[in-house]
Amino acid sequence: MEFSALQIAAILNGEVVGNSEITVNGLAKIEEGVTGTLSFLSNPKYEEYIYTTQSSICIVNSTFVPSKALPQTLTLVKVEDAYACFAKLLEVYNQMRQKQPKIEIPSFISESAKIGEGLYLGAFAYIGENVVIGKNVKIYPQAYIGDGTVIGDDCTIHAGVKIYADTKIGNRCVLHAGVVIGSDGFGFAPDEKGVFSKVPQIGNVILEDDVEIGSNSTIDCATMGSTILRKGVKIDNLVHLAHNVEVGSHSAIAAQAGVAGSAKIGKHVLVGGQAGISGHLHVADGTRIVAQSGIPNTIKKAEILMGSPAIPMDDYKKSFVGFRRLPIIIKKLSELEDKIKTLSKSAE
Repeated sequence: MEFSALQIAAILNGEVVGNSEITVNGLAKIEEGVTGTLSFLSNPKYEEYIYTTQSSICIVNSTFVPSKALPQTLTLVKVEDAYACFAKLLEVYNQMRQKQPKIEIPSFISESAKIGEGLYLGAFAYIGENVVIGKNVKIYPQAYIGDGTVIGDDCTIHAGVKIYADTKIGNRCVLHAGVVIGSDGFGFAPDEKGVFSKVPQIGNVILEDDVEIGSNSTIDCATMGSTILRKGVKIDNLVHLAHNVEVGSHSAIAAQAGVAGSAKIGKHVLVGGQAGISGHLHVADGTRIVAQSGIPNTIKKAEILMGSPAIPMDDYKKSFVGFRRLPIIIKKLSELEDKIKTLSKSAE
């Protein structure tokens, strides 16, 4: 796909400075630009690269004034906000790369399924009984959509995603490759001999609108009721949410974090990578949990928490200073003990 400087300016409501007919067919960082690519400059720290870049077109702020000569091969597109406009252009470019409506063969659609217009269904995908799929949904190869699942409009289900029965997915959700939604919660009850028996997991998973889940993350179904991700929740790769977890709207959880069963995460909560949250607790709206922290108890008010068990970050930093000094402190205590022993013997 090629775009001319004039076409780019039209999309972004910008002004061309240079050759309006020059075209690009790729994107690149300004410091890594080559002929035929489009870059952008918004941060003054990177201005030096615009004087040496090999990019053919660069998006800049309308206030940008070169301090020295630009490459003769470079055309500028001046806009109000270079960063925002480049992001808009990425979105347009990404939409153009999306699969067009089509049902590839072989794939399977149950006769009882209801399919909205504009579906793309990749090869070897499976749509079970009584599934309802909205408009303009893209389901990539080898995806599995279990019986009774409902998927809203404009969703993207990437390759290899497995969605168990009765899952409810809102509009504009994105599930990346390898995601598993609705697998059994980790429910086992030991008998008097300590032998585990499985507790049936008969609930489901609900994803509200605009939820995005990263590759190879797993969201377990509820034992009873629902595991729920509220509107706008963003989940990174390799995250595990256990049965009956609820994540409040517009919260985000980074890679390799885990949330145990029945925990309730509030709105606008940020959870760092490899953090662990125990089950049956509540995390207050607006809480921020630093990477690798452990949350064993309910968090009643919004704080920045760090450590395991997690404490307020400022307290943790002060404690860590003391922890790093422990070898010195122990050495000094040992020296003091020796002196006390010597003084005691002298006193005798």
